[in-house]
Amino acid sequence: MSYQAYQTAASRTEDPRSAEYRLFGQVTRAMMAAREYGPSQLSKRADALDWNRRMWTAFAADCSSESNGLPESLRAAIISLSIFVSRQTSEAIRDNDAVDTLVEINRTIMQGLAPQGQGEASAA
Repeated sequence: MSYQAYQTAASRTEDPRSAEYRLFGQVTRAMMAAREYGPSQLSKRADALDWNRRMWTAFAADCSSESNGLPESLRAAIISLSIFVSRQTSEAIRDNDAVDTLVEINRTIMQGLAPQGQGEASAA
């Protein structure tokens, strides 16, 4: 079985929390790699940061829906984080400290999403 077929099968059996954890890991790894890109690879850095911003925007949109089952306080916190991430992304284009902040936010969220017994979230 090819890797693509395995990945497709895995995504069909994955619960939403695991899918979110996996997505956070992929996006966070992309940002960690983008941190190392030099000025000649600014578009790659921008792509990784934009992926993160789009992910957070999608989570905020979902949290603004009345049908979202999360507690209202958690939904509000996710929306607030999304706004912060959007602002921080503009700074992160040229500032590694801002990238580090975004990576740390994602890692913190991953710790909360991690399957029981997995312990510390690892994006690398």
